[in-house]
Amino acid sequence: MALLNGRWERELQEQISLLSAGSAESSEQPEHLGTGLTRIGLLHLSDEVLILILRQLDPVSLLRVGSTCRTMFRICSCSSLWTPHFQASFGVPFAAATCSVSAKDGFRLIFMWRTLYKSLHFNRSLQEKLFAEIPFPPDKYWIQWLVLEETVPLPPVRLAFGEIETLWGIQTDLLERKEQGESQAGPFKRASLCLTLTQKSAASNAPDHRELEDLFYQYRRHRFHWFFSYWLFRQPAPLDRQLRTIYLQWRPHSRRKVSSWGSALCDVRYLASLHQVTADYWRGRLACGDEAAGIQTVENYFSMCKSLVAWILGRGWGGLKRKKVYEDTLRGVYRLLRREMLDSLVERDRFWQVAKMQMCRVCTLAETAINYVNWKMIETLPYYKLYLVSGNVIYLQHVQSFLSRKRLVHDWIHLEENSWLRCLLSDELYRLLEYDTKITQDGLHGDSVSAQLTRVLWLYLHSGQQLYMEALKAMALQCAHASLGYYAALAAGGLLPLPGW
Repeated sequence: MALLNGRWERELQEQISLLSAGSAESSEQPEHLGTGLTRIGLLHLSDEVLILILRQLDPVSLLRVGSTCRTMFRICSCSSLWTPHFQASFGVPFAAATCSVSAKDGFRLIFMWRTLYKSLHFNRSLQEKLFAEIPFPPDKYWIQWLVLEETVPLPPVRLAFGEIETLWGIQTDLLERKEQGESQAGPFKRASLCLTLTQKSAASNAPDHRELEDLFYQYRRHRFHWFFSYWLFRQPAPLDRQLRTIYLQWRPHSRRKVSSWGSALCDVRYLASLHQVTADYWRGRLACGDEAAGIQTVENYFSMCKSLVAWILGRGWGGLKRKKVYEDTLRGVYRLLRREMLDSLVERDRFWQVAKMQMCRVCTLAETAINYVNWKMIETLPYYKLYLVSGNVIYLQHVQSFLSRKRLVHDWIHLEENSWLRCLLSDELYRLLEYDTKITQDGLHGDSVSAQLTRVLWLYLHSGQQLYMEALKAMALQCAHASLGYYAALAAGGLLPLPGW
């Protein structure tokens, strides 16, 4: 069978999934949905002219046009439009004279089956349909579909001539002559089976295709979850242990949830959330929703992670620095390649190229911070992230200026002449002026004294304007005098001695 274009195939899955879910309602769509077409006069053309126009459309566009109104749905369902697509997509002609279903329905059914069969290795629902009765053959309904495939991972099945005639309408005398060695192979070709597959679907004693449609709907809904679980847990034993080690390396995780790795009780959604790339794949965002290209991107990503871990472990760094370099590098790789991953497959070499660049920038930031305490303090700065993404030296200079201003504030509060100030400030305010204190976004909001002091400190650290430094000193002195007045009032009442007296 001829292969469909990858993007067309994904869009066809969406359109056919919608068509299968609401086929009963499709023919009753309100006429007013087509008012846009009516205004430009398209619906005033004859059916013959419209068919000539619609023949220029691909299957996806044809389904989209057919979803606009009842009139276009009827015209876009014409067999003369779908017969060429059937031939081009599946490599066999559609024999309208011998099939009781339309070319559109035949296209839809075979496309759904071909899509499902390609997912057999990770589609547990389809596996249960085909393998549940081994060593006995599956249900006759699924045998009708299996004969379309060149290779089937099932034991060979020999059906009685009567069953073959019931399923596909091939006469018993032709089967007997075939068995006797006569040259009557034509009726046994896959093309003939493909054509006769839907021939009896409308017969009263033949099964309908709701089971196939339900499986296709499940596939469309869960395909990313199924494929990710298969990739994560179905690796060969040595590779499985290696993948688990790399997957969890230096990642904060719950040991309780990870202990059930690969079992039926495993929380796969939680495992997918441990990495931003796998979280995006779980939601179907990678490679424009192509599950195969998306999982290949995930595999290339962890191949890069393996090389990155090996490189980091080869350095003479401490455990904290190794973890920090690894985490920051992965964050930088994700920021730089996120848009590219959403649009297409990203190769392993591309991941590694970006990772090496990110490692160099992370190490430069580590040298700028001088020690691990400073490094953890500057990781929340916007300049930190901007330098990782762009590599622009000006952002590195901003980081250095931030640290130097932090040191100036620390040195001022620890002056000997300000010892009384340190005693009178509350612990919360005093910690804000310490060198190794992080300024969080949450601390900037509110009307409390702590929030006001935090905002002034934040403005000085990021702007470097001396005006804010003077305002910071004035606010600290004001808080200290207020505290001194409070303690003096208590001491005057004999309730509390003044601190340090």
